[in-house]
Amino acid sequence: MSRTTPARPTPAAPPSAAPATAPRATAPPWAALGGYAATRLLGLAVLAAVAAATGKDGLHRLSGRWDAVWYVRIAEHGYGYEVTLPDGAVHADLAFFPLLPLLERALSAVLPVDAATAGLLVSWTASLAAAWGIHAVGTQVAGPRTGVVLAVLWGVYPTAFVQSMAYTETLFTALAAWSLWAVLRDRWLLAGGLCVLAGLTRPTAAALIAAIGIAALVTVVRERRLRARVAAGVLLAPLGWLGYVVYVGVRRGSATAYFDVQAAWGNSIDGGVALALFIAGLPWPAALGLCAALALPAWLIVLCVRQRQPLPLLVYTVAVVLVSLVGAAYFGSRPRLMMPAFGLLLPPAVALARLRTRAAVPVLAALALASAAYGAFTLLGPGPP
Repeated sequence: MSRTTPARPTPAAPPSAAPATAPRATAPPWAALGGYAATRLLGLAVLAAVAAATGKDGLHRLSGRWDAVWYVRIAEHGYGYEVTLPDGAVHADLAFFPLLPLLERALSAVLPVDAATAGLLVSWTASLAAAWGIHAVGTQVAGPRTGVVLAVLWGVYPTAFVQSMAYTETLFTALAAWSLWAVLRDRWLLAGGLCVLAGLTRPTAAALIAAIGIAALVTVVRERRLRARVAAGVLLAPLGWLGYVVYVGVRRGSATAYFDVQAAWGNSIDGGVALALFIAGLPWPAALGLCAALALPAWLIVLCVRQRQPLPLLVYTVAVVLVSLVGAAYFGSRPRLMMPAFGLLLPPAVALARLRTRAAVPVLAALALASAAYGAFTLLGPGPP
């Protein structure tokens, strides 16, 4: 990063489907990718050191536990596996979207690696693509220095250790970031095509579909016409997500089959009731602390609105956070589910980008070390992320 403090961005117009100013050229990503890679290498190094000290297998924690096991099974055997829990609940592999296991299967077919290792290769490659896409969006919105800081901040997110696992977070975030960048650059077909792939990766793609749809609507109202490429992008966007929901429905013979499968995993949408009950059941000091923690994303959303972020990015960010909070999913997974909402990090990225390098780097380094320590503690512990 340059030592020259940049001028503050020109105040933007109210959030819109595209930047008020002329599109910025995408800055070279090397500083962003280098900084991001350094954070993830630090995380892996701390994990390896703690694993060696405790006699545990750190690599197995990245590719052979929790959701990663389900993806590998799908890659190796296809869909159709179920587990019945002691309480009678049935967990079916149809809850997991197909793109990651398809890539694992394809990569293990052309390289001398098993599906689990292929999952790590996909995830690590996608993490760099995600950091690049986040940098591109940050550059588009607030300049290249902010783009670099934004990518590094995503790498020091508290649950950033998941970015080193054979999970879908990095693949989805890469597709979402580049899709949003395409919307900001008025490349609707590219945005819709990437959204199709995102919809085959995670159910959170509903947030990206909403962002593209609302951005297109605002564009049509502003321009007083519907361009063919805008219409095509909007029509493309939901096809991946809808296609998988239809596939599960046909396979199970029920229009609501996909939602029934998710409900059996405890992932139904309940408007936040499960979260409220969880908080209410905690001792009051823990409940108060958790409420304070939940207030942080709310405060960041307020800052995003005050920052007047472009409408597609703002809608996507808010929708990802809401989807992560209104479901009945395992509470410990919620910070991970919010991780693709990288727009939350844009206000602190702008603030850090205004500092000189000698002031910003120690802050980012301290955050990276804290994230690495938390990641090692979580991965080597008993519970899923």
